[in-house]
Amino acid sequence: MKVIAVANQKGGVGKTTTSHALSARLCKLGFKVLAIDLDPQGNLSSAFGVDNYNKPTIYNLMKNEVTAKEVLQQAQNGVDVIPSNIMLAGCEQELSHTGKEHRLKECIEPIKNNYDFIIIDTPPSLGVLTVNAFTAASDILIPTTAGIFAATGINQLNITVTSVKKYCNPNVNIMGILFTRFNPRVNISKQVKELTEEISEFISVPIYKTYIRSAIVIEEAQANHRDIFDYAENSTVSEDYKNFVDEFLKGINN
Repeated sequence: MKVIAVANQKGGVGKTTTSHALSARLCKLGFKVLAIDLDPQGNLSSAFGVDNYNKPTIYNLMKNEVTAKEVLQQAQNGVDVIPSNIMLAGCEQELSHTGKEHRLKECIEPIKNNYDFIIIDTPPSLGVLTVNAFTAASDILIPTTAGIFAATGINQLNITVTSVKKYCNPNVNIMGILFTRFNPRVNISKQVKELTEEISEFISVPIYKTYIRSAIVIEEAQANHRDIFDYAENSTVSEDYKNFVDEFLKGINN
């Protein structure tokens, strides 16, 4: 069983899109998948089309108001989802006691062995919610765009991971860096890719050979609460994510 935290403190790099596509594809391949929306924006919940306002959310779970089983919802594509909404933003202040970094791990402990994969979509920050994700995770996946700030932020994320390994979860590792919204024909993309390769070598983290191309169809699929494979199976970005998941699984099995 793998718990994958999808993280980058830079916003707009495809964390939610990647969490959504990875969860959906793994489910279509026959794996039992739980997707956890740990971002107060609730975009992953919206993409899956689950109810994140009239039913309990990850906020209620982390406050011990409900059990993990009570907060689960199943999306149309078969993925189990723990939703989120803006109330989760309060957890930054409310989780102030000793052991706050372990709250998510403790909350999902009763159900985690029901799944082959648990995918955690994190907020664009390195605060207590992201640290909770890293503490619960076996591995971390870093989506990034070919932008200078997204690339240089990877080193800061690695510093946070190093701290989590020391104090909270010695077994967590960064499994790889995935380029999203990538255009190989643009010079700046090539330059930033080279910079990211230097950073990945410095922190000893591989870059996936597959990259995800830009496509408006991703936003269309999410607006219709469908995954990219059901909404536009023959699109370039659908093929990119299929290839990425194949590479992802090979990396796990090796």
